[in-house]
Amino acid sequence: MTLEAFLPVAFVIGYFFGSIPFGLVLTRLAGTQDIRSIGSGSIGATNVLRTGRKSLAAGTLLLDALKGTAAVMIAGYIGGPNAAMIAGLGAFLGHLFPVWLKFKGGKGVATYIGILLGLFWPAMVVFCLLWLATAFTTRYSSLSALVAAFITPIFLWWFGHLALASLFAVLTLLMFYAHRENIKRLQAGKESRIGEKA
Repeated sequence: MTLEAFLPVAFVIGYFFGSIPFGLVLTRLAGTQDIRSIGSGSIGATNVLRTGRKSLAAGTLLLDALKGTAAVMIAGYIGGPNAAMIAGLGAFLGHLFPVWLKFKGGKGVATYIGILLGLFWPAMVVFCLLWLATAFTTRYSSLSALVAAFITPIFLWWFGHLALASLFAVLTLLMFYAHRENIKRLQAGKESRIGEKA
């Protein structure tokens, strides 16, 4: 199989990894209520935190990130940088739109971080620092993610990583779409802050 022919396979690999709903799996194993019935209804770490189980939220954050990292590293090892980026796109779409959950997934923040880790770790550090700084000052998880995601493609472009900047511009647009209800609540002053139960 040529490298070009592998690209669709890389996307499928990424989608498979990204679509694993770790937040739902961990909370079900722990015997908590279905996280899709509380808070934002998302399967991500922020919503898992609303169960009051910080360990489950941390586990969800870690596994949702690592599935993005695993996807790009496996695809990149087999097919090179282009395959890694395609797998990253697949992983992100898999997390947002998992076929197993009728295409209703998470918001993509942890998976975005994991993809950054696998493709260009300095940008992941920048993302995390921006997230932490915004979260510390505002206590809005959603706003922190949106600010960090907005800056990430600019950072990549500024340092000459044009292909990665293009990929993460697409992922950032997808993240803004996934956060559309959060954006409405932020504008209305009704968004829950970190640590609050929605």
